[in-house]
Amino acid sequence: MLGPVILAASRSDRMRRLVSAAPVTKPVVDRFIPGETVDQIVPIVRELTDQGLELTMDVVGEDITTPAQAEAARDAYLELIDRLKPLELGTRAEMSVKLSMFGQALDGGHELALKNVRPVVEAAAEIGTTVTLDAEDHTTLDSMFAIHEELRKDFPQTGCVIQAYLFRTEADARRLADSGSRVRLVKGAYKEPAEVAYQQRHEIDKAYVRILRTLMEGEGYPMIGSHDPRLISIGQELARTAGRKLDEYEFQMLYGIRGDEHLRLAAEGHRMRVYTAYGTDWYGYFMRRLAEKPANLRFFARSVIGRG
Repeated sequence: MLGPVILAASRSDRMRRLVSAAPVTKPVVDRFIPGETVDQIVPIVRELTDQGLELTMDVVGEDITTPAQAEAARDAYLELIDRLKPLELGTRAEMSVKLSMFGQALDGGHELALKNVRPVVEAAAEIGTTVTLDAEDHTTLDSMFAIHEELRKDFPQTGCVIQAYLFRTEADARRLADSGSRVRLVKGAYKEPAEVAYQQRHEIDKAYVRILRTLMEGEGYPMIGSHDPRLISIGQELARTAGRKLDEYEFQMLYGIRGDEHLRLAAEGHRMRVYTAYGTDWYGYFMRRLAEKPANLRFFARSVIGRG
């Protein structure tokens, strides 16, 4: 399977240099990451919301090694929120954050990440929107969930992400559903060992459906993070069975993948949120997109061959 190989490459400095320097890379990256600056991304926000779509915004970055870098990540989100304010989009444009960007992996990282993310959550609330805490590898999740719980004391709309391929996630889903949380369910995009995660696609898919049923039957707000047509259909059926209205759950997909499906779901009255990343440190995000789905890798390979 190529996925684990690509995920390993996402951590390689040598591969980062090779891919970043290749002349064919930028046109392909632009499919998934439509800008590097706030000035470039604001028109994208306007374009997507004018089409009836909603967004969750991710300022991409990897490998934070100093508290100063973590503060710079915080400030990048604060700048984004400041630029979104005059658009008056409310929850139609929210933020997604990775706590590693806010210093979670540094010494005293749990407290540092909470300190840095809180001003972002506060600023988001001031313009009528919210923040979702992205899930990263399994070693970071206890810290992420603790920060999520702490933030929800003052900002109950703060969301979090759970990953279907992890064995622990069914229990996490029951706890979050009972607490009324906003929860995005994804399959998972990190290389995890067999001791903690399902390795086979059919096992992950079955876990995804079990977990989604728990979320739909619970007290929270499920966010279906998938491009899989079968899982999207199952999600719609589970929502109907649970008696949920169209505004009581939503679909989420990545910018650059299945754009026609984004518009179809929105036209049917569903809340359809596009995960839109931007920034200069795009390598890790880009490689995970390639690892998630063979079609993404084929797209990249065709571009390399066609331009080489």
